[in-house]
Amino acid sequence: MKYVLLIYCLYFFSACSSGGNKKSVDADIKNLVPSYTLAPVEKSGVATLIKLPAQLSAYLEVSIFPKVNGYVKQIYVDIGSEVKTGQLLMLLEAPESGQATLQAREKYEQARAGYLIDKENYARLSEASVTAGAVSPLDLSSARSRMQADSALANAEKTNWQMQQTLQDYLRVTAPFGGVITERNVSPGVLVNAESKDRPMLELKEINRLRLKVDVPEAMAGSFKTKDTISFFTSAFPGKRMIGKISRQSMNVNAQYRTERMEIDVDNKDRILQPGMYADVVLYSSGSNNALSVPRSALVISTVGKYVIAVRNGRNIKINVLTGNETKDRIEIFGPIEAGEKVILNANDEIPTY
Repeated sequence: MKYVLLIYCLYFFSACSSGGNKKSVDADIKNLVPSYTLAPVEKSGVATLIKLPAQLSAYLEVSIFPKVNGYVKQIYVDIGSEVKTGQLLMLLEAPESGQATLQAREKYEQARAGYLIDKENYARLSEASVTAGAVSPLDLSSARSRMQADSALANAEKTNWQMQQTLQDYLRVTAPFGGVITERNVSPGVLVNAESKDRPMLELKEINRLRLKVDVPEAMAGSFKTKDTISFFTSAFPGKRMIGKISRQSMNVNAQYRTERMEIDVDNKDRILQPGMYADVVLYSSGSNNALSVPRSALVISTVGKYVIAVRNGRNIKINVLTGNETKDRIEIFGPIEAGEKVILNANDEIPTY
């Protein structure tokens, strides 16, 4: 290195001018040149336990909004009520909707009667047209056109009637699945608007099963797969270890946080856990099969990134790396470096590199 040569030259001339000898100069230079403890790069992953924040949520949940405008006539449930699939939760009333349904039915019956008359008329004309000259082709064609038009009108009026009947069915609010009512925001007599989405009339959640949602860092996500067993702890039950298995993986890395969402299904038939609770998930990671590892002190973390300092042919080479699992002693690294190479053990950003 240049600065070593410069020091050597200065000491050499100094020694010559003062009558010294070359051996003392070499000894002084050896003392000045820094020496580093080296450590090998190993081909192995780093097994570790990682603790990640997570949150419990209902396995199924729905906010129930009105589908039609009307008044709340009766409510059969309240907060904490357990309901079954299809159970009637509340009744709405909309007198104008009932009248609209009756009118739609009458219009359909009228259109259908007109169609049946035209159909009968066309059938008779068709029979008469067998006799040559009895019915003109224009009259027969006109009768067929009227029948087809009245058929289309009758179908349209029938569709409108069925739609009005469906709107009437929306006045009966039923449970889409079994669960517990966790929120109620209306009372009998309140006017509800189908276009308003500010607050739901009811909140329904299934709590016999819960979803534990955890975001796993990108570098560790590849170590886990569906059905892997995990442990978690909740602040509501300090020290109580609970078990679950990974049920779903999003197979997508969040671009902002560089994490992958995983979900664990949690059996909750005893109802000791509740949606919204926070939890600490403990995951065991065996480490990446393709990873290299070095002592933690060999990794330098600076404003420009992470790197290790490899010693190649007597020169300090800066190697930029990515990191994975880590313990208090070792850390996984990924980069342009091979197993068996030597890196400076106690590295820092003041060590000169090339």
